Amino acid sequence: MPTAVPIQRLVNLLDPDADVLLNVSPAEAAAKVASGDPARVRDIDGQFAIVQKRGHVVRLARSIGRPMRYFLAKRADGPYLVVAERIDELCRHLEGEGLAEQFHPSYTRMVPAHYIVEIALVGCPDPNPSYTRFFTPQRNQLPADLDAISRAYIGALRDECGHWLDQIEAREPIGVLFSGGVDSGSVFLTLYSLLLARGQSPARLKAFTLSVGGDSADADQAKRFLDQLGLGMFLEPIEVTLEDIDYQEAIRVIEDYKPLDVQSASMALALCRGIRSRYPDWRYLVDGDGGDENLKDYPLEDSHNLTIRSVLNNTLLYQEGWGVDAIKHSLTYSGGQSRGHVRSYAPGRSLGFSGFSPYALPNVIAVAEAIPYVELTQWEPERLYVLKADIVRRGIEATTGLTMPSFEKRRFQHGVVDDTRFGSVFPATETAYRTAFLSLYE
Repeated sequence: MPTAVPIQRLVNLLDPDADVLLNVSPAEAAAKVASGDPARVRDIDGQFAIVQKRGHVVRLARSIGRPMRYFLAKRADGPYLVVAERIDELCRHLEGEGLAEQFHPSYTRMVPAHYIVEIALVGCPDPNPSYTRFFTPQRNQLPADLDAISRAYIGALRDECGHWLDQIEAREPIGVLFSGGVDSGSVFLTLYSLLLARGQSPARLKAFTLSVGGDSADADQAKRFLDQLGLGMFLEPIEVTLEDIDYQEAIRVIEDYKPLDVQSASMALALCRGIRSRYPDWRYLVDGDGGDENLKDYPLEDSHNLTIRSVLNNTLLYQEGWGVDAIKHSLTYSGGQSRGHVRSYAPGRSLGFSGFSPYALPNVIAVAEAIPYVELTQWEPERLYVLKADIVRRGIEATTGLTMPSFEKRRFQHGVVDDTRFGSVFPATETAYRTAFLSLYE
């Protein structure tokens, strides 16, 4: 029988400054992950990706808001574990160690959000990681009262945005990636209200909206949204050309090939580049990503394998996919928003911004999961589709006193360019996206 050889080397390439910790110090957060206690890890509020080694055991944990990957490499003196945010960082490290022939992007592993991944560092054979949930929201805890639900949900959003404001300098400008939709609109109005309540100038805020060739439905919607509230002075359109929408560059940035995520990331990348060009020193960007997942606001007809029952019966389906024990779970990419959030995170990160996605925080998700969806919808998809806008509108009015405008829902990428221009920019099949991704490592 072979003897297990301890792996003594852990290479941690993560940038700790990319964590957004709202209630603990970096040292406290690290200690909580090192403990392996899911209750202690759940106490961490914010966006984080943390790895800790104690003896021969490595523990990794992250929230949705920040990706974390690892690769178990082999050397003559034994294997060692490399942890990084990105696939290309893992690749470059292995190249520098003379181990490039071991690498393939499909051999990398994404730490799934909301789990402690534990790897016992003993080699030959490679260790199999264990998964322990640290976030297990309780379902159906709220009454079937839309006013109570809306106050709890937007109240949680407001709390998290307030904690975030506590962490940044009082005069730092804040940009909201803004379409005038329910999610970005509610985030903007929440921050606006919080700044006023704190006696701080809301002039710190800008609502950045992407406009392609001077003709984008989102830009028009964003203007109508803010004008109806007398807040039009906060809108700042970022004008780009159709040639600035580069799906292949977006694939390089997000390191994924799923068409909807690539398309969204292409727009986010163009928007962030426009902001960076105009404001070289701008740091903070906030978005509404996660709002659709929280309130299950995706058309079922767009997903061939989903029904209203699968959506309402499976906790965190949109946030995590089918779960780490499911055959459909991707070890390379994770699932749901745990995989897809990179479409929001990576474009800003690649251009030096510090992003914040309050709807993707566990404290907000927990309230969303406590909503009694079946009682409210009676399994009717159309009732589910109108639920989000109703809950958020009520919650914003209750917490800010503002009546939020509401418009027809559409995806970010479809609100920026019309169908004709969309087809000229993006391939029609997933194969083209996969090919572009794999070409990065050929």
